[in-house]
Amino acid sequence: MSQAASAKSADVVVIGAGPGGYVAAIRLAQLGKKVVVIDRERIGGVCLNWGCIPSKAMIAASSLVESIKGADSMGIKVDGVTVDMAKMKEWKDGIVKRLTGGIGELFKRNGIETVAGNASFVDAHTIKVSTSKGELLLKAAQTVIATGAHVVELPGMPIDGKLYLSAKEALDLTAPPAEFLVIGGGIVGCEIGTYMAKLGSKVTIVEMSDSVLAGTDPELTKVVQRNMKKRKMTVLTGAKVTGIDKSGTATIETAKGTKTVKADKVLVAVGFRPNSADLGLEAVGVAMDERGHVVVDDQLRTNKPDIFAIGDVIGPPYLAHKASKEGIVCAEVMAGQSVSLDVKAMPAAIFTDPEIATVGLTEAQAKELGHNVNSGSFPFGANGRALAASHPDGFVKFVADADDGTLLGVHIVGHEASNLISEAALCIEMGGTVSDLGLTVHPHPTLSETLMEAAHVVEGHAIHIYVPPEKPSGNSTKAAASTR
Repeated sequence: MSQAASAKSADVVVIGAGPGGYVAAIRLAQLGKKVVVIDRERIGGVCLNWGCIPSKAMIAASSLVESIKGADSMGIKVDGVTVDMAKMKEWKDGIVKRLTGGIGELFKRNGIETVAGNASFVDAHTIKVSTSKGELLLKAAQTVIATGAHVVELPGMPIDGKLYLSAKEALDLTAPPAEFLVIGGGIVGCEIGTYMAKLGSKVTIVEMSDSVLAGTDPELTKVVQRNMKKRKMTVLTGAKVTGIDKSGTATIETAKGTKTVKADKVLVAVGFRPNSADLGLEAVGVAMDERGHVVVDDQLRTNKPDIFAIGDVIGPPYLAHKASKEGIVCAEVMAGQSVSLDVKAMPAAIFTDPEIATVGLTEAQAKELGHNVNSGSFPFGANGRALAASHPDGFVKFVADADDGTLLGVHIVGHEASNLISEAALCIEMGGTVSDLGLTVHPHPTLSETLMEAAHVVEGHAIHIYVPPEKPSGNSTKAAASTR
């Protein structure tokens, strides 16, 4: 390492190149700013390299395996299906490389410089970067903190890539473990647990709360848990892993007593903590909450006027698309535009099987806020496209204000739910009504018709299911046979 640190300057330094940081950097460059991006690992952050993209690739591959094995019901008989998981991993890695390489190319075309290393604040306008070639001092008029979050480890269960895995290591396995134990029944645990079950692993999920996917409408999670049971996955709720010996035998405390489970691999998926330590934020005086999240206002500005923060480091929900939206708003504020983060409808998707996607208020939340609620559901089992694709499980649920018809929330569990939710998000964002969706002609036969049909249920004139006249907006809908 050189004795004296080299130095350079920029209009804006972005710390972190994940879906918040890289989006902010590109938008800043478009707005005429000279931008330097610092990241200690690879462009794309957790989302592109080890999270969102690789997990969905492997989930898609495992779902294809399951579909092929179940094709006999369609009259398609396939013998001898085998999975080369090492080859599957290579395919996944190729997708990641293509996407991260694309961001690198966008950086070049937008004149964005990147520095690999660990960043920390010297003062509000100076950042020290420890690189493999020595220390670099960056002077910047403004800074964006986009450092994300990291996996929480459990005492005595360090992520070692051997017995104990995070999602990152789980997605790089080259063979499905015979016995796969998941500690934590949240989104990561349920997604990866289901993926492994589809590839043949015997999966046990242990969750401390009373339900997996806590915080999600229980009506939706029931459908997911029912399908987990069909895949012979064991789900232990209200339970806790109290110890795991060197052989991988876990001791689990449940409401019905103590049980043991053998595990070849253990996925630790109990949550995330913000990457705010070691940035020198305390020395600069950047305000943080008790959990270490950086505190910002509606323009993503910290209590220090020239320091902004976006993404997971400012707190949940930990969503890549939330970080990207914040990155755009943040960049425009820094460029002097009069904008702020004003998102009425932030959608979320869970890639279990079937998928879950939600936006807006749940029925319980709407009632708590004083709305006179009108709700209704339409089942996938009455949708021709869902039946034709052999995906009849699930439903679309609408939550509306009974007084003026305003759409307050949409909750979907079913095939391609993640691709259906955006129409609902647009409607809520625009202050739209149930009628706006119900009057919109949807192409037939498509899964998107389920949203139109759910609107009809809420309005009391369902066509493809029977709803008793005395309960025009009830949730206890009964699907009629439909050949539409």
